[in-house]
Amino acid sequence: MTPSTTVRSPLRLYGRSGELTILETLLTRLSAGRGGTLVLTGAPGLGRTALLRHALDTHAPGTGSPGAPVLLHATAAPAERLLPYSGLHTLLCSAPGPLPPPVAGIPRPDTAPTALLDLLTTLGALHPLLVCVDDAHAWDAGSRAALVFAIRRLTPARGVAVLLTAVEQHAGERDFTALPSLRLGPLDRSASRALLDGLTGGRADPGVREELLREAAGNPRLLTALTARLTEDQLAGRGALPQPLSGGESLLDAYAAHIDGLPDDTRLLLLFAAAAEEHEPEGTGADAAVLLRAGQLAGVDPGLLSPAETLGAIRIGAGRVHFTQPLLRRALLRRAPLARRRAVHRLLATVLDGPHRTLPRLLQRACAATGHDPALAEALARAAGPPRPHADRAAALTRAAALSTDEALRGERFAAAAEHAWLAGDPGRARALLTRVRSVPAPGRAHYVRGLIALRDGPAADAGEALLTAAELLAPHDEGRAVGALLGAAEAAWLTGDVPGYLNAMNRIGGRDRAPGRSHDPALAPALDDFRAGMCAVLDGRTDDGRALLRGCLDAGDRTGDPAVLLRSGIAALVLGEVDAACRAGARALAAVRAHGPEALLPQALEHLAYGELRAGRHARARVHAYEGLRAADRLGQRNAAAALHAVLAMAASVEGDGAACTEHAASAAADAGPHGLGQAATLATWAVARADLAAGRHTRAAARLAPLVLTGPRRGHFAALMLAVPCFVEAAVLAGRGEEARAVVDEFTAWTAWTADPQAPAQLARSHALLAPAGEAADRYEEALAHHARSSGDFERARTELLYGQWLRRQRRTREARDPLRDALVAFERCGARVWAERAAGELRAAGESVAGSGPVDLLTAQQRRVARCVAEGATNREVAVRLSVSPRTVDHHLRNVFAVLGVRSRTELARLLDRDEENAANP
Repeated sequence: MTPSTTVRSPLRLYGRSGELTILETLLTRLSAGRGGTLVLTGAPGLGRTALLRHALDTHAPGTGSPGAPVLLHATAAPAERLLPYSGLHTLLCSAPGPLPPPVAGIPRPDTAPTALLDLLTTLGALHPLLVCVDDAHAWDAGSRAALVFAIRRLTPARGVAVLLTAVEQHAGERDFTALPSLRLGPLDRSASRALLDGLTGGRADPGVREELLREAAGNPRLLTALTARLTEDQLAGRGALPQPLSGGESLLDAYAAHIDGLPDDTRLLLLFAAAAEEHEPEGTGADAAVLLRAGQLAGVDPGLLSPAETLGAIRIGAGRVHFTQPLLRRALLRRAPLARRRAVHRLLATVLDGPHRTLPRLLQRACAATGHDPALAEALARAAGPPRPHADRAAALTRAAALSTDEALRGERFAAAAEHAWLAGDPGRARALLTRVRSVPAPGRAHYVRGLIALRDGPAADAGEALLTAAELLAPHDEGRAVGALLGAAEAAWLTGDVPGYLNAMNRIGGRDRAPGRSHDPALAPALDDFRAGMCAVLDGRTDDGRALLRGCLDAGDRTGDPAVLLRSGIAALVLGEVDAACRAGARALAAVRAHGPEALLPQALEHLAYGELRAGRHARARVHAYEGLRAADRLGQRNAAAALHAVLAMAASVEGDGAACTEHAASAAADAGPHGLGQAATLATWAVARADLAAGRHTRAAARLAPLVLTGPRRGHFAALMLAVPCFVEAAVLAGRGEEARAVVDEFTAWTAWTADPQAPAQLARSHALLAPAGEAADRYEEALAHHARSSGDFERARTELLYGQWLRRQRRTREARDPLRDALVAFERCGARVWAERAAGELRAAGESVAGSGPVDLLTAQQRRVARCVAEGATNREVAVRLSVSPRTVDHHLRNVFAVLGVRSRTELARLLDRDEENAANP
């Protein structure tokens, strides 16, 4: 037997930062002469050995040199060696065998259970000792018992650290349950993508990449094996992928071996459970009632599933049977002989009777099919109609395509399956299905789906071109999707800020021939005509005509529950400046998507609602919806929506005064907004950072950021957002001594204010005039602005006007008069959580001669620091806080260090106590 390959360079371990930190802690303690124990558990292929190797390579660099430690697996020849390295002794163990040869000055222990303890104690007294045991579950019961006996009796001061690995749910692993353990789970999507990019150099076609990620299910060894089997053409999407994907057979065998000791009838029931999930949504498990009937028909007692549950292979609850490891289910199906697998599917089709089980029955019959079956394919296609969920329709159409003999029909069905997979929120599956579309007339629909995917997760200009092409191809036979493609192309142009492109796509909708007898989509309703004509009129400069048409669109939105119509109604409301109407439409669209789907619209619904709340001045609500939208966008692979949501969060942070969060979200927005041409997200992100500069008193920097956005020129901001940023630019420019540039944009802002219904615009215009007015007119302008604010809601904008007014009064030496607006500004900023702005108001108020009451220690924290502190006080780990707040663990660590420094606490326990006292003081002033 040959030991495993020697590590010659540090391993790149994706998605294991938390685990590596824990290992580092253990080994740092060892370097300081204190011991500890850790058992790394997990399913096969998740990287237990890789982590152990990393620990060895990190703390014994140069293990590739001759005579240095070599890591052996439990399947290798029995061997134990004691090797010193730079004062650190490392004992590397595989399967039990002879103890190490005598070492000078160390007596050879006997084989009693205390022998290993004596040996480790003796060696640990000489040098810090690291004991690594890979696959410890494979040791015989006596050796496992001796190892646990020795470990549990080692004191931390003995200078011995023990690092074990064991397969989760293996019988031998249970001997280590009393020891500190760390369970490895599958890699998350981000880490899996990074690993795949590392394996392929980023060359994988998006559809191929998603198929590999799906098949690997977060298992790094399986992902590596699957990727290694593909040719360059297959990897690039030029060649068909094998069905099923090959590679990783030995790993799947290791999963299947987990149940080898179970009775034959139990394993048959598990095969039934694995086959039954072929027609179930992923993660929902198999119907226990179906397994009961199948078992009875096969003459097997369904109660024999209990041993599998005891072993930990499955869990049973709420009438469902779930495999604890998804790859175990796949391994059972892959391992079963083809004839046996088909027989199981036929039997399941027999027990799935009744009209409500038509589709599951057909899917089981499809799994049992021995070749093409046009009749069964047609039956599946007919069963894949509404009102079935999109995921079910995608599964049925995929099977129908595979059973079809006509190549064109196969392509059409694969494209239809891809569309339903996309609508169900599974773009990876949609991309994979599109790679199987090969012939006409499918390309029309395939272009359509590719364009929709790119619209949410790719360069917007490319998406627009794909959707325009799809519209041409679909027009002769599918009017509804042709219109949908043009609406998508218009949205792509909007995202980039391409006004001519937007008008072109919208005008092509209006110019379509709607001859009698042509298939019409429900979207071709008067509401759509009003929306199209109204938006075109506004962008053409015919604002009065546009206003009337868009108001008709708002009225139509009040009478529908269609989320797409509601989202268009919300867009119309924002263009008109009817921000409350936009929020109502966004809330209704969100409710409709949650109730009825499609899942693919969830990030857009949350994005529209968050942006509406932002425009209405309800920044805390905007932040809540934006964080939820970010989670949905990440889950559904919609990076363009994520960029827009990061921009919203940057805007909210610029109000709340969290400069670090504002910068981080703006950078995240820009990371995709630039490459994908998302002009609106880029404009909002830049505006947010500039507003944070303004809050901190960096007027010159704020003006420099905003000038290219609002002034005429090639770098001008997005047409839908630049007017909103003008008041910030005027303030920054005047305070930075660039008043003439500010005057150049006020006239345009005046024209925009004249027709928009935005409740903040008149006050912002009066405030801008006040900033530019001579001393004799400024006070009247500020009073005019405050009068406008009194007729609308929005604490933040009113407080900004009061701050500027009070600041101006103080500089005019009217300090007594300045105190009232400054006091009101301070209270309003505090009410809306604008900490940095409140500090500015408090500073001006103190300069005006009024003392400002001190605040509690928690009030010294930024908004994001308070959120991190509260999560930590509730017991969350840094990683859990990062997931909850949609930031990186490094950012959480940064905020937490600052929290400790500001509050003067040294532990999480002290932090929790301090926050509890602060809440008590607030409740009992």
